[in-house]
Amino acid sequence: MTRFAKPFYESLPLLYGMAGVALLGLSYRGRDNWWSALCALGGFLALVGGLAVWLRRRDYRATSADYRRRGRPPGGASEEPR
Repeated sequence: MTRFAKPFYESLPLLYGMAGVALLGLSYRGRDNWWSALCALGGFLALVGGLAVWLRRRDYRATSADYRRRGRPPGGASEEPR
């Protein structure tokens, strides 16, 4: 499995979104060409994909933080329960 550097990995949803906007812009500019529909589809998929990745990461991080907090006494004690 390939691992990316953290700054690149964290910016992937933004890159997907920017690529989606660029493809949608190309689609709008070349409305009469056959590739316009292909660019529109690709742009839409890139935007949805970027949004899905961002939402999944946000949900995972929130859920994993909740799981890490379970079992700890109130008051934020730093010791793990035994």
